[in-house]
Amino acid sequence: MSESFIHLSDVRKIFKTRNEEFLAVSEVTFDVKAGELVSIVGPSGCGKTTILKILAGIHSYEGGTVRIGSEANPFDPSKDIGMVFQQPLLLKWRKVLQNVLLPAEILGLPRKESLDRAHYLLKMVGLQGFEDKYPHELSGGMQQRTAIARALIHDPKLILMDEPFGALDALTREKMNLELLRIWKESQKTILFVTHGIQEAVFLGSRVIVLTCGPARMADNIAIDLPYPRTLDMMTHEEFGKYARHLYKHLGMDADGSDIVEECRID
Repeated sequence: MSESFIHLSDVRKIFKTRNEEFLAVSEVTFDVKAGELVSIVGPSGCGKTTILKILAGIHSYEGGTVRIGSEANPFDPSKDIGMVFQQPLLLKWRKVLQNVLLPAEILGLPRKESLDRAHYLLKMVGLQGFEDKYPHELSGGMQQRTAIARALIHDPKLILMDEPFGALDALTREKMNLELLRIWKESQKTILFVTHGIQEAVFLGSRVIVLTCGPARMADNIAIDLPYPRTLDMMTHEEFGKYARHLYKHLGMDADGSDIVEECRID
């Protein structure tokens, strides 16, 4: 656990258009150990999603260093990453079980083992008995649980989550936060969780990486010294409030705000 599973050092990303080029990410540096759940928080459009796409190998980068895995534990983005987005992006013509199995089919994994794992994952996310339902028959939270199971089906080493609960109502979002912590503990996966909700970032993360308005720069990398398992009543504790106020201050907000409202140029 002493060696970093993810290492970013002075990473820069420049987007180029026909008429101009602009810096989206500048000098981002952080490390993530295997098995950590790390939150990334920053204003909308600051480049959080861009960083996830760099880690996923979707975007190139113009400077710095990005390393995932090691020589002893090599990393293949095509097989070792699971993605969960703000919208579940389930195929409406496929049932829940078929949606979960989709990455395994694309990767050509053995059918029997994948089917067994899909049933195990659906039980883990609380969807046992819903295997034959279509997406439109599920609530928003259940659809996101399906998306999480789908992201885990090929047993990836890294889960990248891009504001996965942003479209849910407040109560469902809180339930999904608790559900994610349970799944994380059971699966023991490394998770990077992007959000613009400060309280959500503190509640979930063993650490919170704070980015400034774009171009994204590091404002802080703060360890959250709150015990797991976490409960919703922790949000009323003074220690939780100290962390939240610290993040609000970094992002130029008063502590009575619930979310970052400033918008940046690129995400």
